[in-house]
Amino acid sequence: MPRCCSSCCICCFTICALIFILPIVFSIIFSPSGVKFHAIEASLIQFNLTTNNTLYFNFNVNITARNPNKNTNVYYRGITAIAWYKDNDFAYVSLTPFDQGHKNTSLLTAAFKGSSVIKLKPQQLAEYYAETSLGIYNDLAVDLDMRIRYKYGSIKSIRFNPPIVQCRRLRVPLSSSSNGKSIASFNDTKCSMDSYFFVDRDSGD
Repeated sequence: MPRCCSSCCICCFTICALIFILPIVFSIIFSPSGVKFHAIEASLIQFNLTTNNTLYFNFNVNITARNPNKNTNVYYRGITAIAWYKDNDFAYVSLTPFDQGHKNTSLLTAAFKGSSVIKLKPQQLAEYYAETSLGIYNDLAVDLDMRIRYKYGSIKSIRFNPPIVQCRRLRVPLSSSSNGKSIASFNDTKCSMDSYFFVDRDSGD
């Protein structure tokens, strides 16, 4: 059986290496870093749950979006902020679309006010009453559901839906009704995503 010459073997090895290694190198060099989100401020002016399961709320959150890339602009074409309490979504607001340049930090403000019917489990209801007595609610959350496109150098992407940004386990103090000051401070909270920011979350469907 004929044996392959050394030059042919080297050639085959080189081709295989290029096929498997080049995509990895390309993604490392050219893929932009994901946008970083932090909930930096949050306040509750009202948070009352009635006996008929109606929640009356006035909840405000400021979230920063940091684009760390030198050559990437992000265009936010649709942003929906969703408020949660103990696994119950209770409010939605649409935020203003905007364009974000490279090496830029933008501020997103979500203001939730109104009423909504939620059904807490017995343990969750007990936690609500305990938190109410302390004036600090431990299990609030805000998600950001977005539609974006981005420009890397001269290359523009199509519009797509990145992973949901999840600002979870927010510990938010209730503002005092007498003087309007919070009885405790809010701690900066890092938001998370299930996967890489610049990938369409629906691409695997």
